Amino acid sequence: MTSTAAPTATPAATSTAASRRRRPAALAAGLALLTAALAAGAPAATAATAETAGASGVGRHCALMGLLTVVGAEHQEKSCLDDLTTAGTVASGRTDPADWAGLHPAGATSPSGVPGVQIDGYFPDTSTTNTNHGWNHDSQFVIRLPDDWNGGLVVAGTPGNREQYANDFVISDWALAKGYAYAATDKGNTGLDFYKDGRKPGDALAEWNTRVTQVALAAKAVAAQRYGRLPRRTYAAGISNGGYLVRWQLENRPWLYDGGVDWEGTLWTQDDNLLTFLPPALRAYPKGDAQAMYDAGYAKGSEFLWPFHHQVYWDLTQRLYREELDPGYDGDTDAGTPFCASGTPDCDADYDYAARRKYVAPAVRKIELTGRIGKPLITLQGTLDTLLPISRTGDVYAKMVGDRPFRYYRITDGTHTDGLYASFPDRLRPMLPCFRTAFDALAGWVEKGQAPPPSATLPRPASGDLVNACQLGR
Repeated sequence: MTSTAAPTATPAATSTAASRRRRPAALAAGLALLTAALAAGAPAATAATAETAGASGVGRHCALMGLLTVVGAEHQEKSCLDDLTTAGTVASGRTDPADWAGLHPAGATSPSGVPGVQIDGYFPDTSTTNTNHGWNHDSQFVIRLPDDWNGGLVVAGTPGNREQYANDFVISDWALAKGYAYAATDKGNTGLDFYKDGRKPGDALAEWNTRVTQVALAAKAVAAQRYGRLPRRTYAAGISNGGYLVRWQLENRPWLYDGGVDWEGTLWTQDDNLLTFLPPALRAYPKGDAQAMYDAGYAKGSEFLWPFHHQVYWDLTQRLYREELDPGYDGDTDAGTPFCASGTPDCDADYDYAARRKYVAPAVRKIELTGRIGKPLITLQGTLDTLLPISRTGDVYAKMVGDRPFRYYRITDGTHTDGLYASFPDRLRPMLPCFRTAFDALAGWVEKGQAPPPSATLPRPASGDLVNACQLGR
């Protein structure tokens, strides 16, 4: 079935009244940071001229590293690396494979051999869930600056509640090999206790958006120090919660970006969010009520994935996010009772979002999406996504976006976690190659005016390398 949300707008027609109204305050704050950073980086530009007598020296291996400063960072460590991709950073200790475990399919290849500068550090924050580098400090970031720069920047927030290296294999490697600088943030809180951050319900999730904006501004500024000019193009990219962050940034900070790729982003609106479809699944699955599962939005054909998601995802996700947005539901209990049976007092399986709306609405309002994107966006989601059912998330957001510059590709047999492909290679299709193809399509759309294929449901190929190849259309 072809998506009904197949827009015809071009990237040039991207400004909206809403984005223009949001621009002044946000732009003033952002320009203040960039101005300060460029001022701090002035010596770097002077050094480049003195050292190399021209711009050619900017591309020299790790040139100007000692002069780079991430403005606003509380702590930063700079490394000159022969390879910024995971092929090199695993050996150098400048990534954490546990952060990106399970996000890509077995057999996926990733480019390597990209020398440059990596900056690891953290911004001021009071929470301490991120233990990377033994810092025990949140708002950690990573910025990678390849020697051979194409003038672009890719900014990412992490999926789930993972730390800043979560996108290293699936996004960073691909971007760096194409010459982009890359920046990522841990979103300001990580792990299963993320909901304990913030003073009021919704604060922890709202911080995610602030931290992505923060690292985008900081990365632009440090790129200007390193290369002598601001990035020519900046793209947002992310998976799951990271996909949500792409949407939010393009809706609320479009002046910072030239476009984005959203891979199965989480949907948050007052009417549609995971608190509306996870409780029905938690009630229906233990009873073997398939029709109730279908009614909740879970796709026919996804039944083989239900046991795994019941055991691993549905219960935990419901309890943690409900605790963040509606902690009063179960009184003083900390994030509910795991795998409680329907009918048990205060059980998350019986959570009724509509009945709790007056309590939860203020928190959701802090993070809700509108669909009013101000720059081109490509969204991808698998038809067998069994954590965030496509009918209740991607399909809904596509309708919200309407005729703005947007493409929506429904990947037949794709599911939420590419790591499951190894268990069901005859039933699933990896999403990663389609994401990479979509990224290239976005760059062509923005930079060359090459419109991507129309929004569509992409059939599973009958043959070929499903792990490393994907076509969005003809």
